[in-house]
Amino acid sequence: MPTTGHPLDPRLLRSFLAVAEELHFTRAATRLYVAQQALSRDVRRLERELGTELFVRTTRRVTLTADGERLVPYARRVLAAQEELLAAFGQARPLLVDLNHPDLGTSRRVLHRARELAPECELMARYESGLTGAAVELLAGRLDASFGRFAGLDPALRAGLDHQLVRLEPMAVVLPEDHPLAALEAVPLDALAGESVYAGAGNPRTPEWTDLAYRLFEGRGISVAPPVPLAVGHEEFERMMAKLCNPILAVVDFPAMPARVLRPLIDPIPLSPVSLVWRKGLAHPGFDALRRAVLELTAEEGWSRRPADGWIPATDVDLMSVNN
Repeated sequence: MPTTGHPLDPRLLRSFLAVAEELHFTRAATRLYVAQQALSRDVRRLERELGTELFVRTTRRVTLTADGERLVPYARRVLAAQEELLAAFGQARPLLVDLNHPDLGTSRRVLHRARELAPECELMARYESGLTGAAVELLAGRLDASFGRFAGLDPALRAGLDHQLVRLEPMAVVLPEDHPLAALEAVPLDALAGESVYAGAGNPRTPEWTDLAYRLFEGRGISVAPPVPLAVGHEEFERMMAKLCNPILAVVDFPAMPARVLRPLIDPIPLSPVSLVWRKGLAHPGFDALRRAVLELTAEEGWSRRPADGWIPATDVDLMSVNN
């Protein structure tokens, strides 16, 4: 690959990398908040300065040339170095971290620990309510990291993302306080036989959670409650659930709801695998702190230990084995 006689503009490398990761000019332009024509001009300029073609473009698809593939790791290192340089002088952009919900303890604790580890970085919380919804934002570059069940994502989404297990989070059920099972300290899973349990069916942001429910309930006589109108915000969700009176599949740190009680599930203990999820190639000093926070808390709290009677879907076990 020929070299240029003057420094490359990092913006050109950022444009190239977006197209290389998306393999689609329109999606890459959306990710960078630029017009597609401007993005195409940047890529053509970079190709002229390097004296080589980086992409093969047809009416149907975009693919990397051999030189394009060779440039990807260099571009990532240059942009990562730029992020580190800006961070050293207090100019790094904020790291946008999706916590799904303001009151979910696992993701919130990781974020708080990361802020302690890197007080010079700005880590800003976002709330996308589900990993599938967040994954679209991650791939578009509008979010940097999120939390959730990675194995529940569509493989097409997973291809552009990476993950690190945070916690095998015990699951629970939220019951109306006058429900016969509400008097129990913990609810055996088989005691829910015959119940229709709400698990977000029909919510386009949380299909990974609904899929987990189907796998858990299979063969146990428990059904997933049918879709309901999508509720946005605490008040609307609580109002909708009050009208339905269905049990709600949840995790042990699910936020309190009026006239409802939270009970852990047992026999077996179902576990929701929660991972830190990010876009491949992400480089940011705040993200480094986020990953360190995961390692520290997982070790301190024993979050990744699986109880002897713990249940995890086989798909998730297989993916964790590959990742490890």
